Amino acid sequence: MTNLFPVVQLQQQTPNKIELQLDISPDIAYFDGHFPQAPVLAGVSQLHWVVQYCKQYFPQLVEVASVEVLKFQIMIRPQDRLLLSLELSAANTTLFSYIKQGEKVASGRLKWTLKNDE
Repeated sequence: MTNLFPVVQLQQQTPNKIELQLDISPDIAYFDGHFPQAPVLAGVSQLHWVVQYCKQYFPQLVEVASVEVLKFQIMIRPQDRLLLSLELSAANTTLFSYIKQGEKVASGRLKWTLKNDE
């Protein structure tokens, strides 16, 4: 079975904010071929995780309408431990950030369609 996600531990949960600890295993499929001698997690994979966890913890979110102020600042490598913060800042907006050892790794803002918008 292909491993696509990190090991996740819920750190904090309120109605509008989730913090997850992510342990990045070297056997995550997204590392295959990216790059063989120095594997890094591609930005599209990081964004994919954000979308999946937002949908899991904020079930009113349906589809991403837009991605804004997306920044990748530090590479994510196998064996990293990250804190992923997801915050519902408005009815259809989430802010996210990945933090590694106190430093911001990546961040952005997602606009969503909501269940009642369908």
